[in-house]
Amino acid sequence: MANTNIQSLRIDGERLWARLMEMARIGATAQGGCNRQALTDLDRAGRDLFVGWCREARCTVSVDRMGNIFARRAGLDDSLPPVLTGSHLDTQPTGGRFDGVYGVLAGLEVIQTLNDAGLRTRAPLEVAVWTNEEGARFSPAMIGSGVWAGAFDLAYGHGRTDRQGLSIGNELERIGYLGDQPASVRPLAAAFEVHIEQGPILEAEGLTVGVVTGVQGIRWYDLTLTGQPVHAGPTPMTVRRDPFMGLAGILPRLYRLAEEHGPWARVTFGDIRAEPGSRNTVPERLVLAVDLRHPEQAVLDRLDAAFRAIVAEEAERLRLAADIREEWHSPAVAFDADCVAAVQGAVEQLGYSHMPMCSGAGHDSVYLSRVAPTSMIFVPCKGGISHNEAEDAAPADLEAGANVLLHAMLRMAHS
Repeated sequence: MANTNIQSLRIDGERLWARLMEMARIGATAQGGCNRQALTDLDRAGRDLFVGWCREARCTVSVDRMGNIFARRAGLDDSLPPVLTGSHLDTQPTGGRFDGVYGVLAGLEVIQTLNDAGLRTRAPLEVAVWTNEEGARFSPAMIGSGVWAGAFDLAYGHGRTDRQGLSIGNELERIGYLGDQPASVRPLAAAFEVHIEQGPILEAEGLTVGVVTGVQGIRWYDLTLTGQPVHAGPTPMTVRRDPFMGLAGILPRLYRLAEEHGPWARVTFGDIRAEPGSRNTVPERLVLAVDLRHPEQAVLDRLDAAFRAIVAEEAERLRLAADIREEWHSPAVAFDADCVAAVQGAVEQLGYSHMPMCSGAGHDSVYLSRVAPTSMIFVPCKGGISHNEAEDAAPADLEAGANVLLHAMLRMAHS
């Protein structure tokens, strides 16, 4: 195919949208979102639908020991490392229709566009579905790509359990996605992930594409404050060792800490558990999930140190025991210069308005970037809302992002 014809290639936006809407019906919620949590029966149904579409597109499908799915389109030289794209199909309990799934189906759309055009790339292309990216059912997030990239071993990945004590390994086997391929690194020429921004910047700037240069560093903790369980009525406030009193001092100081390191610092408290959990008893123990983020690793490290100091000071003041367990640490990421340049070149070729940006959320590309040249592409989402049933994106923006993905992959696959 002539180079001019390659440059004129565009994906089928209507087909992409139709498949997004068909996938969204699996786990659809009353408020227009999706609840398709990792390794549930609904996740199996979404995986089965995707695999069926891949086979219709004449892809070879394989599944590894972490349930990661790889749909491969052969290259003219199939011995070359593939150019990979993809994301995830699992959602938050009250998730949206586009987070993750857009990146998967945009990758499939790239393959179908090339099929329609009769164009073969020199290197093979692959579309991946990574297991349990969200971390909603099993902690930590991005576990499938993390095992594949060597951040966790397979036993750790299989052994993670949900709140009912069900493990990833057993649930993979139950839903039929405990594959036989090794869940381990193999050579990749490049890896791309297209995603809704999950924030308000592109929409506020009136731009179509974010050329993502890196990802914020993230630290997840479980903070446990332990006091003394006593009766809510007879026990004076002045003598209590109440974990909630500790929290009352810690939270405003952490919010101020984030403000002092603005505008990029983030602190979030996403889950809390009181034990023993009785209405008329001062709790013995509070367990709080804490999320700290910043795009500069040195600043994130300072936030970590300040967080620990704040907790120690407040716990000592109120005679509480404090324990901070780091659940997960994803260091700040700078993406591969050549992959970022491929995205930038594709955006300029296609004429879309754009800006460079850093991702505020973690993605499977974080782990891929440790072992392969990687970058990401963002498109706007309505109101910057994600992890929410109201999550929405314009079909034209989704089409634009998939076109950028197509041409970035073509550049790296040496078509």
